Amino acid sequence: MKIFPAIDIKDKKCVRLVKGDFDSKTEYDVSPVEQAGKYKDHGFKNLHIVDLDGALTGETVNLDIIKDIVSKFALKVEIGGGIRDFESIQKYINAGVEKVILGSAAIKDKNFLKEACEKFPNKIALGLDAKDGYLSVSGWKENSNKLTLDYLKEVNDYGVSRLIYTDINQDGMKQGPNFEETSKVAEKSNCPVIISGGVSSIDDIKKAKNFKNIEGIIVGKAIYDGDIKLEELVKEDA
Repeated sequence: MKIFPAIDIKDKKCVRLVKGDFDSKTEYDVSPVEQAGKYKDHGFKNLHIVDLDGALTGETVNLDIIKDIVSKFALKVEIGGGIRDFESIQKYINAGVEKVILGSAAIKDKNFLKEACEKFPNKIALGLDAKDGYLSVSGWKENSNKLTLDYLKEVNDYGVSRLIYTDINQDGMKQGPNFEETSKVAEKSNCPVIISGGVSSIDDIKKAKNFKNIEGIIVGKAIYDGDIKLEELVKEDA
């Protein structure tokens, strides 16, 4: 089970949102590069980064911070947030990230996802963010009217190398992930799945290990709020 500690970047700061709401964000004093260094010092190997400025603008706003993190700490980084064209994907790959996460752009245009997987083999991760079974897009502001499992069926053979499934109702709530829905997605998915949203304790991570086709789990707010100690968390990282 790979542990992906999370860094969400907004205005060059580490922030956390509740259910993706920009009006209910918490800012932390630590910079994204300092936070990445802290994860590296504790022995983590993977890192999940969301460029919230990118999600809002569709530009690679924080590319310099990502470059800095990758070059300094040699962490395996997956990056998401407003990546809508091949040029942006290329910039991140040139910066040395392991996976580029496509979300809204892939859901709105399946051909974009297909071509990205062909152009950048083994580099594309698909971010599926769902609310009550339906996919949300555009920083979770829009409901796509597409059922998660129906969409997955349509794109399952495109060559996506990783799938990140987030239950929006759980995100930032620290009430535990939606294991039931995630396991349905993992059963259907041709590629390994990362659990995201709502992780509140080490027990959630231990529980995640019981499910098939789960590659890892993302932990965010519970780290920042001190509910999960990094020393304990890294013991679960394999």
